[in-house]
Amino acid sequence: MKKTTTTSRQELVRRRSAPLATPTDLKAAATRDITGAMNAILADVFALYLKTKNFHWHMSGPHFRDYHLLLDEHADQIYAMTDPIAERVRKLGGSTLRSIGHIARTQRLQDNDAEYVEPLDMLAELREDNKTLVAELRVAHDLCDEHRDIASASLIEVWIDETERRTWFLFEASRAGGATGH
Repeated sequence: MKKTTTTSRQELVRRRSAPLATPTDLKAAATRDITGAMNAILADVFALYLKTKNFHWHMSGPHFRDYHLLLDEHADQIYAMTDPIAERVRKLGGSTLRSIGHIARTQRLQDNDAEYVEPLDMLAELREDNKTLVAELRVAHDLCDEHRDIASASLIEVWIDETERRTWFLFEASRAGGATGH
């Protein structure tokens, strides 16, 4: 039993020198790979959230109310992903994004700083960004499967479904209506 006490003291000393290294049964390579992928997803999610809110705030035209409410609903759903992603990274022993600058350096989705964007162009751009996010979520899911990180994979499955739903709604909302409006 004395050996366990010595090992425990050594472990405590190690933990003090790496206070954010949350213990996990995953290998170091798995932690590195998965937290890297999840941080990239987190950066994309923050970028998509801000773009969605930007378009929500700057919406105009005859479908203003419908689009404005749709984008607000989407933004709430996107923002709701951020904390679980960041907390998953921490649970795995990684550190997560720390600033707007860190997000900007990590994100893969493009910002849109244009003064004016046509409403249908807003919907199309968000639709494509959501499709891109789904593709990146699938890549992260495969990585989680490879390393047997079932919890992260499970969360990602829900986010894929939500993101596919947003893509579908954006597609349907931007379709041209016929003479009857349908």
